[in-house]
Amino acid sequence: MASQPRRTDDLQQASFLVLLVIVSLLMAGIVYPFAQPVLWAVLAAIMFQPLYRAMLRRLKGRRNPAALLSLLTIFFVIMVPAAWIGSLVVEQALVLVDSLQKQPPDLAALFDQVYTSLPRIAREAVDRSGWANVAMVQARIQNLVAESAGLIATQAVSIGSGALSFVLSFGVALYVMFFLLRDGERIGRTVLCAVPVERSIADRLAERFLGIVRATIKGTGVVALVQGAIGWVALMITGVPSALLFGVLMAIFALIPVIGAGGVWLPVGLWLLATGATWQGIFMLVTGFFVISSADNVLRPILVGRDTGIPDWIILITTLGGISLVGFSGIVLGPLVAGLFLASWSILREQREADEEAQRENIHVDASGHAPDPAPAG
Repeated sequence: MASQPRRTDDLQQASFLVLLVIVSLLMAGIVYPFAQPVLWAVLAAIMFQPLYRAMLRRLKGRRNPAALLSLLTIFFVIMVPAAWIGSLVVEQALVLVDSLQKQPPDLAALFDQVYTSLPRIAREAVDRSGWANVAMVQARIQNLVAESAGLIATQAVSIGSGALSFVLSFGVALYVMFFLLRDGERIGRTVLCAVPVERSIADRLAERFLGIVRATIKGTGVVALVQGAIGWVALMITGVPSALLFGVLMAIFALIPVIGAGGVWLPVGLWLLATGATWQGIFMLVTGFFVISSADNVLRPILVGRDTGIPDWIILITTLGGISLVGFSGIVLGPLVAGLFLASWSILREQREADEEAQRENIHVDASGHAPDPAPAG
């Protein structure tokens, strides 16, 4: 009969765990519509925690005013300029597509110009490859431009119709960010204590997570912004229209490994050379090769101090997979998940190595003559 209370306790514990899983899934489903603003609020709170601490010291420990002042600083210094730049980029994109639609580029004349400047062997190779049929290529590009104009117009209408949803999500992000700035450390300690994982492992995972967030945002996001700003200045110097639009595209491409900012400045430089803008094309290519590309090697060690340990090919796959899964937020979410995945397996390997080392030490102690007493027979 003594086993009956034990079975009852086990059943109650299992029932509680099932209830906990159900409630957690329901909570996740309710919060899911605001998952992206909450994600960005969490990342922003982690990145701007030093700002909050500085405000807290200046305000002599008053947490609410320090969090509010930090939030206002973030809003007016970062969010307002970002919104203004975003509106300019959309405006330039609409103007560019409209101009291309009204006056499509004459690819045939451009091809003839480039084709006649090639040596005879190169012209024969182009003829054999079939790229000499420019009329078909130009027709397809014109159709693509027309479709792009319709797509951008449709997206603009959808953005306008979804303005209420955007304002609501933005307000939720600011509201959550305020409390995460104020109570982030306490919430983090509470979560670590509640996670059903050994405390030392939870602490190490939290430390790796913070390092990955810092490396992803500071070492990737800030570098991408710097590369985009340098490219924007170079594009303005060379007189490229919609320079801000291409500069923002350069910053976005810089977030994607392997492709990088060269996915924008290289075609622009070659296009300038092909259209006869010789010094502008050379200037764009030289700036891209020696200034924009080297910004990553110079700034990343200064901003991060150490590598994330994530191979570039994994960052590429997780970035593209994150974009396809959750949209633009996947640029950050993908590498974060990859970093936590690698960190978890690394910690598991370290734990196993530590256990094996402890077993070897025990065997060594036993072999040195301090073997444990044998168990009594029977």
